[in-house]
Amino acid sequence: MAVRATVSRFPADPDAQEASGLPWGVTVTPFASKDENGVKPVYGSDGNLLPRCENCYAYFNTYCELEQWAWSCALCGTLNGLSSQAIARYSHPQSCAEMVSSFIDLELPLEGSEEETMQARPVYVAAVDLSSSEEFLELTRSALQAALEAVPPGALFGLATFSHKIGLYDVQGAIPVVKNAFIPTDIEGTLPVELEDVMPLSQFLAPVETFKDNITSALETLRPTTSWERTAGAGQGLDGVLMGGRGFGVAMEALFNYLGSEYGNTFALARVFAFLSGPPDHGAGQLDTRRYGEQYASKGEDADRALLPEQTPFYKDLAAVAVQAGVCVDIFAITNEYTDLASLKFLSIESGGSLFLYSSTDDSTLPQDMYRMLSQPYAFNCVLRLRTSTEFKPGHSYGHFFPDPQYENVQHIICCDSYATYAYDFDFANAVGFSRHAAEQPMLQIAFQYTVVVPPEDFTSPGLGSASRGKHSLKRRLRIRTLQYAAAQNINELYDSVDSEAVLSVLVHKVILASLEQGVREGRMLLHDWLVILTAQYNDTFKHVQFRNGNSITSQIDVEFLQCPQLQRLPRLVFALLRNPLLRFHEEGVHPDYRIYLQCLFSGLEPSSLHRAVYPLLTSYSSPDKQVYPRHSLSRAALITSGSPIFLLDVFTTIIVYYSSTADPSIPFPPPQDCLLRTTINKMKQDRNITPKLIFIRGGQDDATVFENYLIEEQDVDGSGLTSVMGFVSFLEDVTQSVLEYMK
Repeated sequence: MAVRATVSRFPADPDAQEASGLPWGVTVTPFASKDENGVKPVYGSDGNLLPRCENCYAYFNTYCELEQWAWSCALCGTLNGLSSQAIARYSHPQSCAEMVSSFIDLELPLEGSEEETMQARPVYVAAVDLSSSEEFLELTRSALQAALEAVPPGALFGLATFSHKIGLYDVQGAIPVVKNAFIPTDIEGTLPVELEDVMPLSQFLAPVETFKDNITSALETLRPTTSWERTAGAGQGLDGVLMGGRGFGVAMEALFNYLGSEYGNTFALARVFAFLSGPPDHGAGQLDTRRYGEQYASKGEDADRALLPEQTPFYKDLAAVAVQAGVCVDIFAITNEYTDLASLKFLSIESGGSLFLYSSTDDSTLPQDMYRMLSQPYAFNCVLRLRTSTEFKPGHSYGHFFPDPQYENVQHIICCDSYATYAYDFDFANAVGFSRHAAEQPMLQIAFQYTVVVPPEDFTSPGLGSASRGKHSLKRRLRIRTLQYAAAQNINELYDSVDSEAVLSVLVHKVILASLEQGVREGRMLLHDWLVILTAQYNDTFKHVQFRNGNSITSQIDVEFLQCPQLQRLPRLVFALLRNPLLRFHEEGVHPDYRIYLQCLFSGLEPSSLHRAVYPLLTSYSSPDKQVYPRHSLSRAALITSGSPIFLLDVFTTIIVYYSSTADPSIPFPPPQDCLLRTTINKMKQDRNITPKLIFIRGGQDDATVFENYLIEEQDVDGSGLTSVMGFVSFLEDVTQSVLEYMK
């Protein structure tokens, strides 16, 4: 569990928080195997016996004062009695994880019989769009072949298709058999027959180990539905115009109900992989994609605002059905047409799944992403709870979860991998804040309760019969992290304790929220104004601005935070975020689906990865085996002045190797597999939850546009007047002017 605070020394009171201009909060990556410093939790058992405060329900931890018969809660100060069982337990402190470390992971007893515990089998269902092209299906086949290699032994797999009908595959016989149910065209309609009646679930879900070859054969039979089939199935509209053929909404609803009947019996978590080649346009849940296009010119609508909210609550409501059924949904949209991901995204983000967007089948990383996603560990059926000491409280919480309808600051997460990150910001509970002379310091406790599927320990033991093979057991665990912070004595201390990457994370969440509620323009203004206010507060703190007869001396405004190294990255990060497609204007050619994809991606990234995605890392090499500079600014000037022949640019989703046009022809291109540069690239690929696209460019011979587009600090000379295409120097000048206006 990695936790990063925006400031490691908390503001002393509301006035100090206001005066600093900084966001106050934390990012939490609960299923990370280590903390932010690389330390693992201390493992233990009997998590159900861990004492809890009778006032605030915080868990006993190393910061609590322990007496012979009682303990004082480190968060609220309440004195709690100890049970005789706990007294006996704590008479041997070194044997208790909670007495040894403030970061612990404890086993919890599972409810239910031993037999139920052993019957937990991972379930994976592929739902494939047949209203598509042969190229789309070929890519999907490759992705599912990769998935079959990555799923754990004992997993169950089901193959379903959708178009104007739902197809269920039985792969357990000699040849694959598909049974279909037609989807009504009615926008209010549901499937006229239960999928259980079409095919029993036990027939549909096949053990991968036994039937892998049959599943592969079934994948080979997938064919796009012809226009004739779709017309016959969906019915023609006026003048024979085809009335759609992609019944995605009804197919998903039917699948969730189908799987939900066995939730907690056959499986503890099912994952549905939905492969989409375009917008749902048939039956319930169909989307009107005409809202994207020329009509805005006539209606006078703000496209940056109109395309961000969902056009129907259908998929948000359907996400709640998935959650109830214990189903996590991953959406893979492989399309360059407008698909309205703004409406569809709730299915994945609320069920703990991922949303992937690939604009083309040609260079898609879909098979690699599938393999990576399934071969990494994940937790499910998770509950995340954050508690604070009494002086402050959580404000907003951000991330891909669904909030508990009953309890505040409790989030439910169906599926959580080791990268998934959530954020919180804080408010003071009163005007006093943290008393400067009090012995108590600000405390934070994060509790993460989760389940993992543990594979059978030994498949090769001679004593194991075939009935025991493939049986997985569930483990329920409680991971707790208790942190103590100090309160800053003054603003300088606060500024010196800033974590700029954690600040960026909280800012990105706030800006996405503002964009969704009020439009991209509002999100941009919020970000710009935040930097102006921070700069003004900083200059005021360091007394850089002096006023004479009402006029300030402009030369003394420090817009680069020269006296505070911890703040120096922030202007560049804000500038880069304003240049990012996340916040670029619709008229600059940002596709609305791509913007939604970035919102979903950025709002789940841990701070260091988000930093790369917003402000890419540019390093230079004198040869494939020798690095020269570990970090450059993103400008052509940096390329020229370094004089290096090779540059490596890490944009998180893309990695670019650029050979300058003046590079010695004797330097091997592309770099050889066994060199330092390749080792660095492979390490970059391993450390993230998606597969970055790798591009090699030879300056002077190949088109270098994709590389040059990331050199965002250049002064733009196209004269368009858009604030988002301003160079970095001009941006700082603009901020300086805004600061002066603000301080007058």
